[in-house]
Amino acid sequence: MGGNSAERAISLKSGKAIYQTLNNQNIDCFTFDWYKDNLSELWQYEFDQVFIILHGRGGEDEYIQKQLENRGICYTGSDSNASHNSMDKARTKIIWKQHNLTLAPSIIANINQPINPINFPLPWAVKPTLEGSSIGISKVDNQIQLDDALILAWQYAPYALIEQWIKGDKYTIAILGNKALAVVRIITDQNFYDYKSKYHSNKTQYLCPCNLSLTQEKALQAIALKAFFAINAKGWGRVDFIINQHNKPYLLEINTIPGMTPHSLVPMAAKAIGINFNKLVISIINEI
Repeated sequence: MGGNSAERAISLKSGKAIYQTLNNQNIDCFTFDWYKDNLSELWQYEFDQVFIILHGRGGEDEYIQKQLENRGICYTGSDSNASHNSMDKARTKIIWKQHNLTLAPSIIANINQPINPINFPLPWAVKPTLEGSSIGISKVDNQIQLDDALILAWQYAPYALIEQWIKGDKYTIAILGNKALAVVRIITDQNFYDYKSKYHSNKTQYLCPCNLSLTQEKALQAIALKAFFAINAKGWGRVDFIINQHNKPYLLEINTIPGMTPHSLVPMAAKAIGINFNKLVISIINEI
């Protein structure tokens, strides 16, 4: 847990919750807070399996997965290749497009190159390609705002995704093994579902049941599973959508190591179908 990404604080909260539930079930375990360059200390311990709950770069982008694979150590979640594909939003969109999944039009803006013409209408979402938790994301309502949005996004990565802003309702679907869990609808009083809305606001609403019809919910779950397996993800994860005013779902992104804090969506979706937090943690381990 921990790590060195912008999501470090959330990872520590997730890790603490997971450790407590494992410890309460008499499972022999310990926490390791990866901070700065202390990862080498981990290899001094003896252990059989790793529950990876590192969010963002270092944890979801293949780095820790490759470290464990090179040492023959089993771990939770997606392998290094799927992690690499899912962490990079631009790469994820390329793969999903190859599988004919519905996406908002977008272009990539490289900090070192002129920006290609944007041939889709405003407003736009500008986001770093290698961050999670809505970090570094801006809504651009006019061309004048684009430069500031790119400067913010480029603080986190040399590539930014400029994407058509889809107005609609936000939904998320957790995946556990080969099963899509209950659909959760997210309602925020902010401009969009940003970091504050996710982790600090008491006004953000989560609806589960999500008020979709059973047919709509099953269709969304099927798309989520297709998107999950398209990048060869495994074990567990979460797929996010926007459904526009014409009831058309657009894929936003995939998260292969979602949060496991009291505010987190995967535990919420699991609880809705009778899987409590203890059982959820054990189920994720059993998917190794």
